[in-house]
Amino acid sequence: MSFRWFPGHVITGFILLILLIAGTTGTFGADTTIRFTTSLAEAEWKVMREVVWPMFEKQTGVRIEASPVEAADLGKILMAMVRAKRMEIDIFAQDNMRIAELVDMGVVEDLSAYRPAIPPEVPEALVEGGVIDKKLYFLPYRPNVQITYGNSKKLKSYGLKPPKDWYELFHVAKTLYEKEGIGRILFKATGGAPTTTQLYEWIIAAGGDPFAFNDVGCVITFTYLQRLWPYVHPDSKKAKWDTSNEYMARESVYLAQNWPFGVPLIVQDWGKKWLATYHGWAGPYREAHVIGGEVLGIPKGSPRRDVALKFARFLQSRETQEVLVARLGWPPIREDALTDVQEWMKPHFKAVMDAMKHGVFRANVPFWAEFDSLLNEAFFRIVLRGEEVERVLDNSHERMERAKKRYK
Repeated sequence: MSFRWFPGHVITGFILLILLIAGTTGTFGADTTIRFTTSLAEAEWKVMREVVWPMFEKQTGVRIEASPVEAADLGKILMAMVRAKRMEIDIFAQDNMRIAELVDMGVVEDLSAYRPAIPPEVPEALVEGGVIDKKLYFLPYRPNVQITYGNSKKLKSYGLKPPKDWYELFHVAKTLYEKEGIGRILFKATGGAPTTTQLYEWIIAAGGDPFAFNDVGCVITFTYLQRLWPYVHPDSKKAKWDTSNEYMARESVYLAQNWPFGVPLIVQDWGKKWLATYHGWAGPYREAHVIGGEVLGIPKGSPRRDVALKFARFLQSRETQEVLVARLGWPPIREDALTDVQEWMKPHFKAVMDAMKHGVFRANVPFWAEFDSLLNEAFFRIVLRGEEVERVLDNSHERMERAKKRYK
């Protein structure tokens, strides 16, 4: 067959794809090590180290050297390595809301040629989540959405039902406080990404634009949280994604929003059969739940790009995704990974699927770091310190607008 009928760029694409696929099959030398960075809770690290990594090492002979890197720090680390021409990371998992800044910094590889190698069972919508400026820079790995955890035993004892909206949430929070003399609702107020994620979807649920800071929806949200705060549990100030699970399992809190990975920990490891989950509550405008999770990327200058791509394909495989579903309760990227879900997990996955129906994607903006900092500051000043809502939000709005201009 002659290639003279095909445009040059198409031939080049075919060659790249053939080389790429060839480079992601077969085994590698026994001394090969791939360096992977991600940010996980301790329970997630345990499953990765004890179950997932050994699966890949057995299949390929490649050793995985994994290290924790916070999403907010990854860009700075990659930039330093690119500038020094000494890349020490082969592949990374990054929060899907921090990917635009990596492309803007020029520290990630264009993976468009790899697109045909993505398993067909992965929904196209998830693939599109890694596309920026019509190029595929990131690969699907771990979609996620927060659901609501409830202590069905405690709520039932007080005749309370899972709240469907903010009005009912306030009633539940106040009732529990009055019955027990301490707040039993948890809000992740430790700062950083856990706080930002919750605030973002609450603002959307109130009809606001999170980046505006001082529109009606933002004012409503912060005013509501200021009123709700006396009735939340004191440990909210320390609550992150992993500690939230512990507070729920210890029965110090009865209602909390969190990612699904805590379900098997609370039910199986802690033996708390009373755990009930559902999609959550609506705000005054709509119900909204942030679609989060992580995607995979290859940094520019990755010394083992071919091995990294094989590792990406392994993480996308049905076998691996089934482990992540069963052991961590992660929503899978592929529909065929749910076939072996245990019976007790089915109601919890229904909660995940229901929450996805109300899903919203956070805007992928290059000024996310500035936004994250300003949103957390506004929360601490208004909710924790009790400062005047509109005055703080007007100040945050002005500073956000100045930050946006730096990226134009």
